[in-house]
Amino acid sequence: MNHFVGLGRLTREPEVSYTQNGKVYCKFTVAIDRPFRKDQPKEADFINCTAFGKTGEAIGNYFHKGSRILVNGSLQISSYTGKDGNKKQSTAIMVNGFDFIDSKNSASSNSGGGFANMGAQQELDDNFNF
Repeated sequence: MNHFVGLGRLTREPEVSYTQNGKVYCKFTVAIDRPFRKDQPKEADFINCTAFGKTGEAIGNYFHKGSRILVNGSLQISSYTGKDGNKKQSTAIMVNGFDFIDSKNSASSNSGGGFANMGAQQELDDNFNF
């Protein structure tokens, strides 16, 4: 089973783009705090996320840098050739759904109920690189 659920804050404005076939997608990064102990400093992991279709459009429209978000999806590892000619890997969460965490008054977002599964899982284009 490949299932990810994470709660964190967007580290930058979400980037909405289109594939060569005209499918909309949104890329964003979520900072998720690690569990910590009293004697250790707080640390966070920075998780790259990609959402397609209506899910991606909604995230692009309603979330901003610093917004809290709960995402669910699956982990995807992609291989590509870097500018230096070496083979590289990237890791990202393919977002299937999300939930608004901030209230309407604390952030300029609308409230949602539960995971906002805003469409069926989208197929990736063959030419899409992370």
